[in-house]
Amino acid sequence: MDTKKTPDPTAPATDPTEDKATATTPAEARTEHTGSDTVEPADKAAAEPLDGSTRPEASDADLDADLDAEFAAEDEESAQVGGVAAAASAIVAAGLSVVALSGSWVSRVVAERQNLVNQLDLSQTADNNAKIAALYSAPWHATALVNGILSAIALLLALFVLARPAFGVPGRTLPTWIRSVAWAAIALGALGVLLFALMYFDVLLPAPTSAA
Repeated sequence: MDTKKTPDPTAPATDPTEDKATATTPAEARTEHTGSDTVEPADKAAAEPLDGSTRPEASDADLDADLDAEFAAEDEESAQVGGVAAAASAIVAAGLSVVALSGSWVSRVVAERQNLVNQLDLSQTADNNAKIAALYSAPWHATALVNGILSAIALLLALFVLARPAFGVPGRTLPTWIRSVAWAAIALGALGVLLFALMYFDVLLPAPTSAA
């Protein structure tokens, strides 16, 4: 008895290529099982804000800190500029006071000019006291006046240097050496103003007089 089956002529023919196409690999099966959606990394999801913006906005505390840093930088720059100006003013005041006490070139020129003017105006019949007053007392007074003005300028400038921090930022003080130079200028300036005022009014070192 023949047990071999005879193919049914009415059954549709099968194509071998279709079997290969419909066959799935294990990797594809896993892909189909998980679906088309992919899972994003947790750090990427956390990096993006929920509101859709690309960059987180700065908080009020950060803005206040930035403003405080800018103001601090501006205050530091202004303090440096003010310190340089105060140092220069203190040095100038001390120099003027020393020049005034030692005798300035300006005072000598003014005294010589006053002497020349008095010589031209002096008459030949003037007595000795008139000649002394015209040729000596007047030039000495001119010298004392010019040097006294220089001393007064040095004194006022040094006082301004010491008083300037009181009208600026509270709590800011000048360096020690600037205050020392300013106090030295005040002492020399006050001494010069006093001495030259006494000389100008003939209280100190008056001009001699003639008996004849």
